[in-house]
Amino acid sequence: MQHNQSPQKSDINRQHQAARQCECGRHKKGCFASSLGIIRPMTKPLSAAPHALDLARKVLSIEADAVQALVQRIDDTFLHALNIILSCEGRVIVSGMGKSGHIARKIAATMSSTGTPAYFVHPGEASHGDLGMITAEDVFIALSYSGESEELLTIVPVIKRQGAKLISLTGNAKSSLALAADAHLNGFVAQEACPMGLAPTASTTAALALGDALAVALLDAKGFGEEDFARSHPGGSLGRRLLTHVRDVMHSGAGIPSVPHDATLADTVLEISRKGLGMTAIVDATQKVLGIYTDGDLRRTLEKRLDFSATPVAAVMSRNPRCITADALAVEAVQMMEQHRISQMLVVDAEHRLVGALNMFDLLRAKVI
Repeated sequence: MQHNQSPQKSDINRQHQAARQCECGRHKKGCFASSLGIIRPMTKPLSAAPHALDLARKVLSIEADAVQALVQRIDDTFLHALNIILSCEGRVIVSGMGKSGHIARKIAATMSSTGTPAYFVHPGEASHGDLGMITAEDVFIALSYSGESEELLTIVPVIKRQGAKLISLTGNAKSSLALAADAHLNGFVAQEACPMGLAPTASTTAALALGDALAVALLDAKGFGEEDFARSHPGGSLGRRLLTHVRDVMHSGAGIPSVPHDATLADTVLEISRKGLGMTAIVDATQKVLGIYTDGDLRRTLEKRLDFSATPVAAVMSRNPRCITADALAVEAVQMMEQHRISQMLVVDAEHRLVGALNMFDLLRAKVI
């Protein structure tokens, strides 16, 4: 009498048979990659194909052509989309799935940093509660090359009912998303750069370029300038240059090197040594600046072999020194120092009274230079 194997044992036998055919060499450990339809990574070493450079140049050429084609396609619909955003009293929400989602994030980030408050919302998350972040005062920008993204089309009716304006960026002007939008931006490309024509390449580049065009047109229309940009980039070099003032880096109070006008050279040298800025201010009884005495002045004084205990500093100080106000930008101090080839400056108020001092090292520490 013949006994049939149980279904469970039969499955295990098939798995082991498949594992023996797998080239990974792990059949003894129970590798079932082949039986499960898993594509294993290639184990053979890879090397650049001889035509790799030609292929790379072709990719760049295809993507450049895709962006260039947009130039001829920009028309009044772009202006319509621009005006929708300019009249927005809320925020701009950008959304997309997959690669379009990555481009949407970048567009939102660019807008936010150039004067148009924006953020990214994942369409899948939006249909599970995140739609609550969108109000009637907002503008919703939806990215989908096909214009038929199921996740976006699911939430579009709700967004429209809420009263938010819809701008679509697709590669198909007759798609569902394009037809539902208040303004449509056409990001059609003749071909993808992927040799198989499958991976989004030229289409995502075109979408990103359109997003940049929209963001730059918005910042220009809003009069967004360098100082505005610096306020949203305080951690960058431009932010430090445009937001750091002299008052932020200068020495003040007891840290200011100064001596009265009747001080001797000996007293002056001691003050320079104590404060460590390579100079000291010479002031009158009301703290008005009369002059400055620097390390360079000290070297020139030594050549004259003067009596430091008897010679008043007023006799050898540099009169009418270069000064700056505390409200000036630190970068202005840098420019003055470079222009006049000096490394220290005194900071004065409107009455020319001494309120601070700084040198090139202070500016370097503040990363203004």
